[in-house]
Amino acid sequence: MELEDLRKEIDRIDDRLLELYNERLKYVHEVGVLKNRTGGSIYRPEREQEILERLKKRNAENGGMLNDSAIEALFMELFAVARNFELPERVAFLGPEASFTHQAAESKFGAMSSYLPIHTIKGVFREVARKQAKFGVVPIENSFNGIVSDTISCLSDYDLKIIAEVMVDIHHVLATKAENIKDIKRIYSKDIAFGQCSQFLEDTGLDMVEQIPVESTAKAAQLAAEESSAAAICAEVASRLYHLPILFRNIEDKGNNRTRFFIVSDFENAPSGNDKSTILVKLPNRPGALVDFLNDFKNANIDLTKIKSHIVGGVSIFFIEFDGHKNDEKIEEIFKKHEESIKFLGSYIKEGNDV
Repeated sequence: MELEDLRKEIDRIDDRLLELYNERLKYVHEVGVLKNRTGGSIYRPEREQEILERLKKRNAENGGMLNDSAIEALFMELFAVARNFELPERVAFLGPEASFTHQAAESKFGAMSSYLPIHTIKGVFREVARKQAKFGVVPIENSFNGIVSDTISCLSDYDLKIIAEVMVDIHHVLATKAENIKDIKRIYSKDIAFGQCSQFLEDTGLDMVEQIPVESTAKAAQLAAEESSAAAICAEVASRLYHLPILFRNIEDKGNNRTRFFIVSDFENAPSGNDKSTILVKLPNRPGALVDFLNDFKNANIDLTKIKSHIVGGVSIFFIEFDGHKNDEKIEEIFKKHEESIKFLGSYIKEGNDV
């Protein structure tokens, strides 16, 4: 086929896709009508995961050209369009805009959602609790820096539930309007990011270029976008936001930096068959109290995946995660036995490997 013929075929398929998208939205609308009658949430992570797994399996069986990541990217954006078609819901996240938390939020809610950057973790929880936002996105732990204590404290103080987790590999890019690396005269970034990318800067000779620390990598991208001979070390989402071309990707010295985020809201998830649960536990002040509590999980053959001790409001508590949903029979029995000690934080779909 000639080039023009190929383009016509692509146009034909695009026209058909548009028809199918609109047809899908008609059924989404009907689902939304039913949910509005019952008060159900528009965002159901377990249902979206069910759809994705079915499509990945079907694609593999039919020898499709898309890989699993491409399927997720395409359909997560389609889900976001459908949610906003039914009920535009604001997503609060730990700012600033174009931060890695923003990136985590976009990975679940798509580029079309309404986002609200908040400067503190407590502020994110407060906006969701006040129903100024339907969802909140906050960091919970980093592979280098550990658990985020402010998030633990807010989970203790607020009556919100974890409805999803998001894993984000922390990668930096060098973004610039300069056509050649030799044309770069200054680099903007957060001070810690310069240190995280020091080997790249040395290897490319950019360690000799003026380095200007700013309050965030998002601000760095904004400033670099205003100058033809400036560059920014930032997240890819920041380069997209300010239309700043990427010259190099994954420039950090260590490639295993990962951050885990929680999405919190005012509802609980139904079981998906691939869940984990998170609780806070305040145990009686007596010898062996923790051992007795953990033995109940061992005896029920429930896999504990994390246990961390924290001080919240001057009181020692335990942050505990385990496989399963709160409605599982064995877990229900443990909750009943220790109902005075446990604060349930949420059951949600497991997102691959932990940090």
